[in-house]
Amino acid sequence: MNLDAPPDAAPTTRPGKLKVFLGAAPGVGKTYRMLDEARRRAGRGTDVVVGYAECHGRQRTEEMLGGLEVLPRAERDYRGRTYPALDIDGVLRRRPQVVVVDELAHSNVPGCRNAKRWQDVEELLAAGIDVVAAINIQHLESLNDVVEKITRVPQHETVPDDVVRRADQIELVDMPPEALRRRMAHGNIYAPDKIDASLANYFQTGNLTALRELALLWVADRVDEALRNYRSEHGIGGVWETRERVVVALTGGPEGETLIRRAARIAARSAHGELLAVHIVRSDGLAGGTSHSALARQRHLVETLGGSYHSVVGDDVPTALVLFARAENATQLVLGTSRRGRLERFLTGLGIGETTVALSSDIDVHMVTHERAGHGRTLPSRRRTLPTSRLVAGPVAGLLLPVLLTFLLDRARGTFNLTSEALLFLVTVMGVACIGGVVSALVAALTASLLLNYWFIPPIGELTFNDPDNMLALGVFVVVAGTVAATVDRSLKLSRRAARATAEAETLSSLAGSIVRGDDAIPALLTRTQETFGMDSAELVEEQVDDPAATQVSVGPGLYLLLRGRTLPASERRVLAAFAAHVAAAVERARLAEAAAAIEPVRAADRMRTALLAAVSHDLRTPLAAGWAAVGSLRSPDVDFTDEERDELLATADESMARLSRLIDNLLDMSRLQAGALTLSLSATPLEAVVPSALDSLPPDTPLPVILGLEETPPVLADPPLLERVIANLVSNAARYAPPEHPVLVTASALAGRVEVRVVDRGPGLPPTDRERIFEPFQRLGDNDNTTGVGLGLALARGLTEAMGGTLTPEDTPGGGLTMVVSMPFAEAVTGRTGTDAHREL
Repeated sequence: MNLDAPPDAAPTTRPGKLKVFLGAAPGVGKTYRMLDEARRRAGRGTDVVVGYAECHGRQRTEEMLGGLEVLPRAERDYRGRTYPALDIDGVLRRRPQVVVVDELAHSNVPGCRNAKRWQDVEELLAAGIDVVAAINIQHLESLNDVVEKITRVPQHETVPDDVVRRADQIELVDMPPEALRRRMAHGNIYAPDKIDASLANYFQTGNLTALRELALLWVADRVDEALRNYRSEHGIGGVWETRERVVVALTGGPEGETLIRRAARIAARSAHGELLAVHIVRSDGLAGGTSHSALARQRHLVETLGGSYHSVVGDDVPTALVLFARAENATQLVLGTSRRGRLERFLTGLGIGETTVALSSDIDVHMVTHERAGHGRTLPSRRRTLPTSRLVAGPVAGLLLPVLLTFLLDRARGTFNLTSEALLFLVTVMGVACIGGVVSALVAALTASLLLNYWFIPPIGELTFNDPDNMLALGVFVVVAGTVAATVDRSLKLSRRAARATAEAETLSSLAGSIVRGDDAIPALLTRTQETFGMDSAELVEEQVDDPAATQVSVGPGLYLLLRGRTLPASERRVLAAFAAHVAAAVERARLAEAAAAIEPVRAADRMRTALLAAVSHDLRTPLAAGWAAVGSLRSPDVDFTDEERDELLATADESMARLSRLIDNLLDMSRLQAGALTLSLSATPLEAVVPSALDSLPPDTPLPVILGLEETPPVLADPPLLERVIANLVSNAARYAPPEHPVLVTASALAGRVEVRVVDRGPGLPPTDRERIFEPFQRLGDNDNTTGVGLGLALARGLTEAMGGTLTPEDTPGGGLTMVVSMPFAEAVTGRTGTDAHREL
């Protein structure tokens, strides 16, 4: 082979195969596993080269490169700098059997042949070279926005899902979040200066758990897809019980909730069981006896139980149901027993349940009894669908229109032959069917047949019933006319029912949309009800109104929906019931919200009052008593104190007064925060000036030294004295719980437009359930020392931080302890220029 030939001249025999190592999160070891795969293949004699591998300085990963041929990287110049890139031309010239390519989502430097590295890989595959690649789950295009919401870190490098889905093999590289955080804390992933920030941000336990679940679900979907393709390619129609999938059939009847709960219990008996609910809709769009409101409730119940709802169109319900179950590889079907009575079952034969059982083959079918079983089917109303005027006009038209047509044809006798005259009478019968229905059409058919016999069938002027041909012709005419009339009548009825069903669905959908968009649900519902039904007014009243012209619907105990205007027909009251149900729910929510809003201030005030009294009764009196005792001793004429004793008493009084002053300042500041009366003066504040001042302001009895580890960070937008108070309170609190051998650590670093100040202690830490309680006023969790303050330090620190536009959050210290993280925005990101002051009152 000529190694100097251009890349496109290389012979190809087949497309290359792609194997992807999919990492659940950075640092799980996908590059290590990818290189291990390369070494394994090379050990079997396969020609393997490493086209691009990014080890990130990890020693064990770099050791995996030993014994593998590593191709030189291409150098690309861009804006005065040189960047390494995959040398795709070098790989094509070398033409190995397998090439290793890391970081599939990487963007190439402008000027490269392809914009993305995955495009380089596709070119290598097209050239017949197998590729072993690696990518993290957060770089898949379909999950990009989801990952950003979870981690709050945007991912700019993405790969279309289809590129990874087309891989011949996908291997998930996974690790429990706790193990991954230990790897991070031990320095096995990032450099030491990035460990704390990473553990506090992207590598939080919740983030890693969510990423892990996303990866497992994505791979599971890929496995399901591969299984479906295999079954389709091999014509396998039977059920493979790889996972319990339980399908419950819903009709919209009152038994639906019973069936759903039974199916959910069946699915829950097996690990990872899946619940699917399906409603079969006739292809003509008619719902028959289906209750749309019941279906909506049942759909909500299915989704609440973790299942999925499906709607399938099909005229043959059992066939459509079994086909859906097979398409979903369902293992079990849940149906309700028939609502038909014994006589109806005897006359009509097998029902849906029996037919489904006959068609189910290897799918288990559960027939669940319910309270409606055998009590009759909820059928559409049999009330007349035509107004009285048309019911009267139909038979009249059936008598008069054939007579009128006879008169016209008699005047034009000789113009039409008998066949044409018979067809005109048939058209007349169809017209009567459109006016008055099938009964009117039968009247018209009988009238037309008699007139046709008397006036147009020879001998004209006589009713001839003895001629067999005439009788056959008239009989056929009546049958055809009656059949056509019945068909037309049924079509009109179905059309009216379809239009009605569509209108109801659109109305209810619009109702739901108006509620979602409205700020106040009850006025929006009343306005929508008035508009939908064309009423003059719609209001809620607390008692029934004696007004025959008004329509009233109960929406709860002692509350009624009152509509004034036209009289609603019975056909519209069913939709009105759905509106009333929404109004009832909105009223109940409003009452609960009002009750909660009325009670909460009282409860909060009571809690604050109780805590304040407890604090004042002890914590404020303690330093006051100590100060009074020292001053009283000094003023006593009966004791002659030495200079040392006098200095000690003065120091005690001074320390007590200082502690009392700090407590009072904290109480006043907390009161200002809660009253919204705290004035801020925000400016660009460098941390290197604020943090040392905060440490200098600590009380002299602070038990431990403090270690500073501040990076060079941009100025933050803050009020300098208040930020000093925040840091001082956090350090004082950390020093109270840290063991003597582990001083408090204060670090600062910049990340994503914000600066994070971290106050780290190695104390006992806090359980997750208590991490928000420590920010409530007068809380001292795990502190049995009642001489250390009223428990306002952390509450005040969070309040001041949030007032300045920052956040204060607690998190675990790796190895034990608690870390308080103060996050403040860059001054330039908020003000647009360093040094800009911003004054505002809260």
